[in-house]
Amino acid sequence: MGTRKIEWTEQTWNPVTGCTKVSPGCKHCYAERMALRLQAMAAPGYARGFDLTLHDGRLDQPLGRKKPTLYFVCSMADLFHEDVPDAFIDRVLMTMHRTPRHTYQLLTKRAERLPDFFASRPVPPNVWLGVTVEDRRHGLPRIEHLRRVPARVRFLSVEPLLEDLGLLDPLGIDWVIVGGESGPAARRMREEWALSVRDRCRAVGVAFTFKQWGTWGPDGIRRDKKANGRLLAGRLWDERPELAGVLL
Repeated sequence: MGTRKIEWTEQTWNPVTGCTKVSPGCKHCYAERMALRLQAMAAPGYARGFDLTLHDGRLDQPLGRKKPTLYFVCSMADLFHEDVPDAFIDRVLMTMHRTPRHTYQLLTKRAERLPDFFASRPVPPNVWLGVTVEDRRHGLPRIEHLRRVPARVRFLSVEPLLEDLGLLDPLGIDWVIVGGESGPAARRMREEWALSVRDRCRAVGVAFTFKQWGTWGPDGIRRDKKANGRLLAGRLWDERPELAGVLL
C-alpha cells in the first residue's frame, strides 16, 4: 500500500498491477512509467514491470489498518481490465465488505464491464465507483455505463482533460475531478475546458475538485507542475462527496 500522493485520496491499494492502453488518456500513462522504474529498482511486486499481475498476497492488506481510510484501489492498474477474472474482483470486493470502516474508490476505463459485472452482485456501500473521461469520443460513453450501476457514490476522473467536453451531463454523478497532464510529453489543458466542466457541475450541484494544471499552466507556459499549482479561476476547488457522514 502507498501513502497519500494523490490529492483526492489518502492511501493506495494495488491488488492488481499492470495494464494495457485503451484510449488517448493512456498515451503517457504515469503508472506505466512508475512500474518500469520500480522494476529497475527490483521493488517487490514489479518483477514483470507493467505486465498485468494479480497479487494474492495483497488482498488482505486493508484488514490490518484500523483507522478509517479512503483508499484508491489499483492506482497502478485497472481492476476491470478484461484479463482480470470476475473471481479475483470478487475477492477484492470481499475485502471491502470485511472492512466497512474504510471507503474505497474504484476507477476504470473499462466502463462497459461495470453493468454486466454488477448485475449479479451489489456494489458494497463503502465503494465509490468512477470512470475516466478524457475526451468526448471515449470518455462520454463511459458515463452512461456508470449511470447504470447503483453505487452510493459515482464519480468522474476528468484527467487528463484533452479537449472541450461540450455539454457534459453530470446528472446522476456525485463528484467530478479535473486535472491536466504531467510529464515530459504532456498535452496542454485549456482553462476554458476546465471552467466549462466546473460550470456544468455547479449548475446541478455536483461536487467539483480541481486537482492540478500539470505541466502546462493556464497561461500556456510549460513549467514544473508544482509551480503551476491548483488554482482555477483564482481559487482552490476541493469539494467532496460525503464520507462516513462527514463532508470532507
